[in-house]
Formats: sequence, structure tokens, C-alpha cells
Amino acid sequence: MLNTDTAPGPGTSGDALRERIAAELLAARERTAALTGCVEEPDLVAQHSPLMSPLVWDLAHIGNQEELWLLRNVGGRDPLHPEIDPLYDAFEHPRAERPSLPLLPPAEARAYTHEVRGRVLDLLETTALDGTGLLRGGFAFGMIAQHEQQHDETMLITHQLRHGPPVLADPPPAPAPGDAAALPAEVLIPAGDFTMGAAGEPWALDNERPAHLVHVPAFFLDTVPVTNGAYQRFIADGGYDDPRWWTAEGWQHRQRAGLTAPLFWSRDGATWLRRRFGTTEPVPADEPVVHVSWYEADAYARWAGRRLPTEAEWEKAARHDPATGRTRRYPWGDADPTPAHANLGQRHLRPAPAGSYPAGASAYGARQLMGDVWEWTGSDFTPYPGFRAWPYREYSEVFFGSDHKVLRGGSFAVAPVVGRATFRNWDYPVRRQIFAGFRTARDAEPRPGRTAAGAA
Repeated sequence: MLNTDTAPGPGTSGDALRERIAAELLAARERTAALTGCVEEPDLVAQHSPLMSPLVWDLAHIGNQEELWLLRNVGGRDPLHPEIDPLYDAFEHPRAERPSLPLLPPAEARAYTHEVRGRVLDLLETTALDGTGLLRGGFAFGMIAQHEQQHDETMLITHQLRHGPPVLADPPPAPAPGDAAALPAEVLIPAGDFTMGAAGEPWALDNERPAHLVHVPAFFLDTVPVTNGAYQRFIADGGYDDPRWWTAEGWQHRQRAGLTAPLFWSRDGATWLRRRFGTTEPVPADEPVVHVSWYEADAYARWAGRRLPTEAEWEKAARHDPATGRTRRYPWGDADPTPAHANLGQRHLRPAPAGSYPAGASAYGARQLMGDVWEWTGSDFTPYPGFRAWPYREYSEVFFGSDHKVLRGGSFAVAPVVGRATFRNWDYPVRRQIFAGFRTARDAEPRPGRTAAGAA
């Protein structure tokens, strides 16, 4: 089993823990209802991209996983509808095949998830949360709250891929700080050890564990994510047409897929436009670039004479406090995120301007390491030393290897319950529909075997 030698933090035991679990479950369900209630039935059952499931599949899958883990596994209850289990097993049917399955219609899917949730809240009231394994610190309930919020982000991606008029209420963008133009281009992260991975986080998932000591050589990291304006200079300089900046696999993909700009971008004369949740608008130069693949991010970094940071570099820059030697929970400290710290939770349907959220800066001065855009790193998705799959192999272990690249930091679509500084996301290097951007790094001093662009 997974090393679970963590305990709930202060104020999260007994009734307070139940209240937190109930609040997280409610927040996730409100978001699910908003994402599925803003469109008519044809949009719910349609597949808007072969990369994504129909929204109605995500809806019923959320309820099915909640039933499997909480009602059956934790509560020992009999299955409500065992015949639908294979339909909503994510490993049984690839996304492209799911529209052809006999899925629950929208009304039945809503009724099913509603029934499951009512029984789960009853179970929460009577379940001891001070046990071991799945119940320690309320882990099983926290895992399900995170699972629903992860699917909510997936459904938001589906909304971005959907064609048609806007259906999501677009709140005003986050205000940019007055000091953004005065920020240094990069920050220095000195050489040294730091503790990487989750410790003391009862809801951390298996790939975040165990915490372990890592030595990171000195490096420089961009203070903010790469912006649309900076990325436009890469395009204007012929970055998409010069194989020098691309890996062999990346250049083959760029040619095969016909890549010329981030996904959802188009040209109108000299103006770059983007489609964002049904609205076409000029590309804002000061926002972090989003909807770029790992191959594109890596090519930009090489063009700039830099490289993508490793996963360990990213986490040290985000969490290490050189003044105390401690590893923080978040870039700003140990306190849970607030709207002053980061752009999380679908509060704004876009990244905030680069340099925003000074209250969320790391100890080294880097900003927006949490929220806004997932950040591609240069690392493959591999297990930490001492990793043990728990509570099931299919969450992480089956994805380990060089096929997937690690993303860190979350995006504007990530809920705070998921947005930990230790959370590890991963995807294929060709993926662009996700809310992914990047920032670049460079060595502070030459390292054997590494080129100027960091290709080592």
C-alpha cells in the first residue's frame, strides 16, 4: 500500500473534516451542474471532438465512480446499477468509441448522480474518518471530490472545443498588477537540496508520494509564463518553419499536423485572433500563451536559447523557502489559496495577465506558478523513488514512461482542491486542447552533456 503516514492538517478532524468534505463535494457538484445545465440535450450527447467524451458520459461517470468508491467500497452497499459499470469504465472504452455506447440519457444520468450523492452524504455522517487506508483523513471522500473537479476541467475543455454561440457566463478578467512591467525577466534558483513531493497532505494522490530529497543545480527561471506577445515573435521569426528548433519527433508532428500557431488561433490580416468558449477576439499580448503542445513549448524554448525546466526545478522554484530551508505547501506559504493568490476554480475563463497575483509569488519571486495555465516541463512522467500504487494502479502507474510529459501548476480551470503545488499532471507531447502553457529556464552555469538549449 501507499505510504500514508500523513495526518489531516489543523482544523480538519472530526466535524470540521466532515464539513470540509461536504463543502468540497457540493462545490464540485455545483460546477458539474453548471457545465452540463447550460446546453441543450443534443450538445450533451454529442461528441464535440474525438479527443473528448460526450458531456453526458462525464456526468454519469462522475456518479459511477462515486458509487464504486464510496457507497460500495467504503460503505459496503450493494450496486445500484451494476449493468452500467462497463459503460463508464474509462479503461474499457476509448473516448472516440463512447458515443456509440448505450449511455444513460441526460435525465437518467442526472437522476443517477443525484441519488448517489444523497446516499454519500448520509454515509459521510456515519463514517469514522480516523481510520486507516481509504478513510484516513477522509482520503476516499477527498479523492472523489478531486475526481469530479478533474472531470469538470475536462468538460470545460469540451466546451472550448464545442462550436456554436457562447453558453458559459464570462466573468470579467482578473486585473493586472501595476508592477508587471517592472518585474525581472527571470529569477535565480540557487543550487541545493529540497524536499520534493507530498508530506502531510492526506488527500495527495499516489504519484505525488513519497516526499524525498532532491538536489537541484543552480538555474534561472522565467519570472512569469511565456506570453502570447512573446510567442507571436517566435511565429514571426519563422519558428514553425525552422527544424533547428524542433526535436526530430516534434518536427515530424509539426509537419504532419500542419502546425502554424497555437490551437484556436487564426489570422485576420496582421491581427491574431483566438476562439475562446464561442467568442472570437483579438489575442491579448499580455496573457500567458495557452493551447500549445509540449513540442511547441520545447521549440520556443530552443529558439529563445533556453529550455523547459525539469519537474524538480519547477517544484523547487515553487515550494522551497531559502530563508528557512522549508518546503512550502504553496508558492506563497502554507495557507490555502484565495482569489488573491492564484487564478483557480474557473473564476475567470482565461489566464490572467502575466505578472498578476503578487501575493502568490514564490520565495524566489516567480509569479503565477499556480493557476492560469498548466506548465509543460522537460520531464517524462515517472514514479518517485519508493512509489507504491494506491488505491489503484490505473490512476498513475499505467501511464509511467517516456510517452507522457509532466505538467505542473494547474490552470484557471483547476479547482483549489486539486491545485496543490505537488499535484502532477501528464499528457502526450502532442496534446493542445488542454489549458497548457509554459515558462522557460536556463542553467546558471554550464553542465556537462547539456547544450545551450538544454537538450540533455
